[in-house]
Amino acid sequence: MRRPGRWWRRKSTPAKVEAYTRWSFHFMVLVELVAAGGQLLGLLVRDGQSGTGGPGLTVLLMCLVAGHCGLCGVLASRSLDWQCGRRAKPVRLLWALGIVTALVATTAVSLVDHGRTGRDADGVALGVFVTVLAFGAGTITLGMRERRRMAVCVVGFAAGSGVVAFASGMAVGGALISVGVVLLSAGFITSTYVLSLWLLNVVHELDEARETRTRLAVAEERLRFGRDLHDVMGRNLAVIALKSELAVQLAQRERLEAVTQMVEVQRLAHETQREVREVVRGYREADLSSELAGAKGVLTAAGISCTVTGPAVGLPAQAQSALGWVVREAATNVLRHGDARWCAVEVRVREDRAVLTVENDGAPDGAGGPGRGSGLVGLRERLAEIGGTLRAGPAGDGRFLLTAEVPSGPGAVASGGEPLAPSGHRAAAATATSRPAGPGSEVTP
Repeated sequence: MRRPGRWWRRKSTPAKVEAYTRWSFHFMVLVELVAAGGQLLGLLVRDGQSGTGGPGLTVLLMCLVAGHCGLCGVLASRSLDWQCGRRAKPVRLLWALGIVTALVATTAVSLVDHGRTGRDADGVALGVFVTVLAFGAGTITLGMRERRRMAVCVVGFAAGSGVVAFASGMAVGGALISVGVVLLSAGFITSTYVLSLWLLNVVHELDEARETRTRLAVAEERLRFGRDLHDVMGRNLAVIALKSELAVQLAQRERLEAVTQMVEVQRLAHETQREVREVVRGYREADLSSELAGAKGVLTAAGISCTVTGPAVGLPAQAQSALGWVVREAATNVLRHGDARWCAVEVRVREDRAVLTVENDGAPDGAGGPGRGSGLVGLRERLAEIGGTLRAGPAGDGRFLLTAEVPSGPGAVASGGEPLAPSGHRAAAATATSRPAGPGSEVTP
């Protein structure tokens, strides 16, 4: 059964901010409807109780206000899509809202001239007049990007309100008051919209910057690895090529020095193989303490509260390498497959087993979760090769639990043993040649 709010937690941070912005725009429409429609409804009720005047114009104005609110909501949503680059600029809707705003404001002022001379009627007319102009001007500015045009739009609507009020028979003082109220109200609404859009753009830019930083980190690591391989293999391969060419020439002349050169070529090949193995091993080893600190830093930077408990030192090298890769893969999956708010990582040692648990509240609906993917499948297979286990799955209440166990006794340390790595590296390991295993022998990566 779907828990309330699960769909919200599944959204990314930019999607949450965008949804909040869209709802705030629609809430402003509701505020206009309550402010203007409530005044008209109260006037209609008072007229019905007193029996003065007909309700025809008031009902018409209520319908116009409702239509104006609906048009503001549609334009706000379309303008937000335009601001996010997903839709063309809603030019027709902008013109339509401007015309409807002028029509509703003019109709509101006309209430004073149609037999409604009471103070309540005048106050309601002025209130609806100002409200419609303020919200109309503020919503239209959503279809603009330049601050100067927004300011001109607000000032233009304020000046227009004074002209319409004065032309409808309102005193100069009242017209000036309406100009000031519309200017302040529309300016406040426009500032609120601009601030919301600015915040949304900042969140999107930060999200893009985080993705760019991740790609740059991967590219930098690839360059570093390629540079290390070039430094190790470049000189030796050049020497091997020269000595092989020399050996061919000596062999063609049937000179015994060719054998010496080929022996040297063989020695250089074995040395190059050993150096490459060391580079790859250093690249693939994972330190548990470093991985725990890195995972906490990355998750905290992503807005996820992360706690790490338990000893990260004192474990055998093989166990540290294995658990380090599990921590790296688990942190990656928490960021990629879920939308967690907290994550708890615990390391504990019991008897001759080291146990690592990673728990978070970002498990999405269904049987999937942050533990899906080929990464953990490969880790599970490699842990099985050294007598370890890996379990991952939903733990109820929207939580996801990953548990990894590896041997931590004295027999778990294998000198020259192959460090644990993701399944993506195993193809290279399977094709590499190795010398026969023996005491103190090295196993190829």
